Amino acid sequence: MTGIPSEELFEFPCDHMFKVFGPNDDEFAATVRSAISGVTPVALDAMKFRPSSGGVHQCVTVLVRVHGYSQLVVIYSALKQVPRLRYLL
Repeated sequence: MTGIPSEELFEFPCDHMFKVFGPNDDEFAATVRSAISGVTPVALDAMKFRPSSGGVHQCVTVLVRVHGYSQLVVIYSALKQVPRLRYLL
């Protein structure tokens, strides 16, 4: 993702799904959860994991309640700092 979706696309508060792609290991998934948890709570059942067909990478999907555009921006910024991040939606 090259940028954060436009504020006009949202009606806050809302549930937002973040898709984070990186290596298929527990450390990566824990780092993704930690990055988002630094901004808003993340329940374990709000996270889903899907390995790539080759098993080398995974998609970590996290669904959280976002209360405003500034909070959304902070979460995206935190996720962009996750080591070994490959792609972010």
